[in-house]
Amino acid sequence: MSASNNSSMVQTIHARPEIGLKKFDIHHQETEFEFKEYMAVKAKRVHEALEEAVPLRHPLKIHESMRYSLLAGGKRVRPILCIAACELVGGDETVALPLACATEMIHTMSLIHDDLPCMDNDDLRRGKPTNHKAFGEDVAVLAGDALLSLAFEHIAARTIDVPQDRVVRAIAELGSAVGSEGLVGGQIVDIASEGQWVDFSVLEYIHLHKTAKLLEASVVCGAIVGGGQVSDVERLRKYARCIGLLFQVVDDILDVTKSTQELGKTAGKDLVSSKATYPKLMGLDKAREFAEELGEQAIDELKCFDAAKAAPLHCFANYIAHRQN
Repeated sequence: MSASNNSSMVQTIHARPEIGLKKFDIHHQETEFEFKEYMAVKAKRVHEALEEAVPLRHPLKIHESMRYSLLAGGKRVRPILCIAACELVGGDETVALPLACATEMIHTMSLIHDDLPCMDNDDLRRGKPTNHKAFGEDVAVLAGDALLSLAFEHIAARTIDVPQDRVVRAIAELGSAVGSEGLVGGQIVDIASEGQWVDFSVLEYIHLHKTAKLLEASVVCGAIVGGGQVSDVERLRKYARCIGLLFQVVDDILDVTKSTQELGKTAGKDLVSSKATYPKLMGLDKAREFAEELGEQAIDELKCFDAAKAAPLHCFANYIAHRQN
């Protein structure tokens, strides 16, 4: 996956010192795009839709627990990617919003469960006590289960105006991303690998499934409900797979280079728990190089799209590469 082996790979510019990565240029020129404004507007719409989807009602405690984690902030990366992919292929934000909310519900479920004592046993998430610390392990497990169930209910109930075949394809894509061949599969291999030496292929399997699959599904589902052609959907799948893996590589780098206060979650926990990480396996410098290659490959998949329409996804690759928490 070396950049030197791919002559068509786009060039990189504008060195950034924070984690040693670079910004990626699309079509060898800067694309003018107000990404911060785009993110803020889309995140606000997603947040409002999520708040509406999980009102405070009886039984009060479970809905409080669901809302505690779901509405705790976060970057809303997956839902915004879903909307951006939908808009890129000609769809409308309103078409993608139910799928976007569903991806965030599933992501939140995975965080709640990942933080449990039987998993990563973490006390801090997004700068707040984790769900099980605030509500107890029993409620946290049930809140995660409820969010997973609600995600698919939400899609079915809110996409009645979307062609049925697109909805079914999207549900199948999202379900696959969560199950034993997706997020759960990555998590179980991750657990089995704790304290063990693993090679690069095992580490890549863990993170392609545990992290990248849901990011990939978010993009692909957006493209599907937006009416994208099969070829466009598959290009966007490759793009999403790269940024999904990039997200994890950067996460591993931040875990060893940032403080708990900077991250809003416990720093250095992977080192303490003897988990395999990219810096541990490759060294910090090589991990940074690998992240750079993934970003370049992601941008390369966008070259066939109109540059202005692809600007949000182009900026997303840079955003993920250079995030600081």
